[in-house]
Amino acid sequence: MTSVARPGGAAWLRTRVSDPLVRPMLRELGDEYATRYGKDAHGEMARYPATEFEPPHGELLLLLEHGEPVAGGAFRRYDATTAELKRIWTHSAHRRRGLARRVVGELERIATVRGYRRVCLTTGPRQPEARGLYLAAGYTPLFDTDADPETIGPLPFEKALAGRGCSGGASTAAAAPVETSRFSPPAHQ
Repeated sequence: MTSVARPGGAAWLRTRVSDPLVRPMLRELGDEYATRYGKDAHGEMARYPATEFEPPHGELLLLLEHGEPVAGGAFRRYDATTAELKRIWTHSAHRRRGLARRVVGELERIATVRGYRRVCLTTGPRQPEARGLYLAAGYTPLFDTDADPETIGPLPFEKALAGRGCSGGASTAAAAPVETSRFSPPAHQ
């Protein structure tokens, strides 16, 4: 585990799925998914081996305030140049403060340092807050944003990481369009 303190009592904690501080995140995410989608999501969330969210290919990150987790998320290797964001979470008592956006930004920063050139993710059709977050954070939707999300299923997004295009070259002011056919979203979020 690695913790980096920030002003105001906040700290980033790089950790593992087995860390007891991760339990509130997984429990609340599972409960929220179950409420929104009407099925037990805890099993779905456990379908990825914990090692996929560990260095060198992945990362699990918590944002702590006064030692308590208030937000978090992870990425795993999707392919050699792409990281897939998973489990972006903000504790229900701490929402509407921009914490998820901070988590996404920090995960993108770490992924860039690890050599990833692109980030992809899916979110569910009944998560308008997540859809709004990714659009505001510069992610490209790989679906028709005018369509009813319920008719689409999982909503895939992607983003070229700062300073690097999806083709691996440096970004320019007039970046080439992002290739959208490479990412096939998983069947479940």
